[in-house]
Amino acid sequence: MSDNRTKIFNKDKICPQAEHCGGCKFQGMSYDEQIAEKDKSIRRLLEKHDIDESLYLGIEPAVSVLRYRNKMEYTFGDLEKGGELELGMHYRGRFMSIITTDECQLVPDDFNRVLRATLEFCRLRGYRPYHRKTHEGLLRNLVVRCGVRTNELLINIVTASSLVFDEEGFREMLLGLDLDMQIVGIMRTFNDSVADAVIDESHKLLYGRDYYNEEILGLKFKVKAFAFFQTNIEAVERLYGDVLNLVPDVSGKTVYDLYCGTGTISQLMASRAKDVYGIDIVSDSIEAARSNTELNGIENCHYICGDVKEKLDEIPQKPDVIVVDPPRAGIHDKAVKMLCSYGIDEIVYVSCNPKTLCINLDLFRELGYEIKQIKAYDNFPLTSHVETVCLLSNRKPDARVKIDVDLEDYYRIKDEQKKNKASE
Repeated sequence: MSDNRTKIFNKDKICPQAEHCGGCKFQGMSYDEQIAEKDKSIRRLLEKHDIDESLYLGIEPAVSVLRYRNKMEYTFGDLEKGGELELGMHYRGRFMSIITTDECQLVPDDFNRVLRATLEFCRLRGYRPYHRKTHEGLLRNLVVRCGVRTNELLINIVTASSLVFDEEGFREMLLGLDLDMQIVGIMRTFNDSVADAVIDESHKLLYGRDYYNEEILGLKFKVKAFAFFQTNIEAVERLYGDVLNLVPDVSGKTVYDLYCGTGTISQLMASRAKDVYGIDIVSDSIEAARSNTELNGIENCHYICGDVKEKLDEIPQKPDVIVVDPPRAGIHDKAVKMLCSYGIDEIVYVSCNPKTLCINLDLFRELGYEIKQIKAYDNFPLTSHVETVCLLSNRKPDARVKIDVDLEDYYRIKDEQKKNKASE
């Protein structure tokens, strides 16, 4: 590879937290080596699941190798028990320890500036992090998001609700920073849950608004603070373009966009389709999807909030085209069965986790679908993560497996087959 990607990763500049931060895996490795390693891991998965390697189209290199993330969730904590306050990522191999990551290469420089200023602000006031075992302390997370096309910055500090926090001082401190982007919103989210996650039990707007604006492939999107949105805008534009090319003829057809997030794929297909139905379990995402549809003047997108496997039956029209883009856990077996029961010609599966993709593909194939092609995308350089797009095609009726079998019977049969094979 002769472009600047290789040159960048051949330099000596390595993140000073690289050895201990759990965020990056490939620091110090040339880009050629990174791509080769990811390609090998996917080929191993395909072999493990008996997927014909000739169907694999390889891995598409990154569009940008640095500063590509538009969202980060940082955690407050300490490196050693009772030590100085830290803000950043979990220390590799030590879940209870946090290491400050204010020189991260995956994010815009403004993210590092906001992190550094927030940490100093909290240290000066003697604030303590929320402890996962004792459930005491104030500070939990700092979430920073930005609009790559709009240059807008949204900042959200997550705290317990029972202790005092200097909201006015925090707002004025942030607004006084010398930043490249424009701060459009500052929030304080209250979270008293014992779960180690960013949970919005309630929130308070300290400045501006609780969303930022973004643009993808000519469409405008309002991204709310807790809505899912792709973290690498340049890369996802390329990926979505490829998804649209896999189903070029949707004229007059009904499209299902499942795990739709803020409705990006829905709206991109809406200009040609008859109707598009999106389902997502995150209420913020569905609210944003509806708002974005109105913002773009689209009238044939319809959204349902809830679990895909429980809400499919609520859609009044049967699908002609299905696109799925599930979270890392993949698709529930019940939902896979329901998708196959429609018997449509093709299903496009967008995955952020090749492992769960392959597990789902095992069941899709059992239920009558064959893999036409798989392509990987390196949308997250320096990390181990890979995006994948798979096109599934319905086999001829005489080659299909009956899908009216109950899933319990399906797994009972599979277990029996494994036992018989083991005894041979």
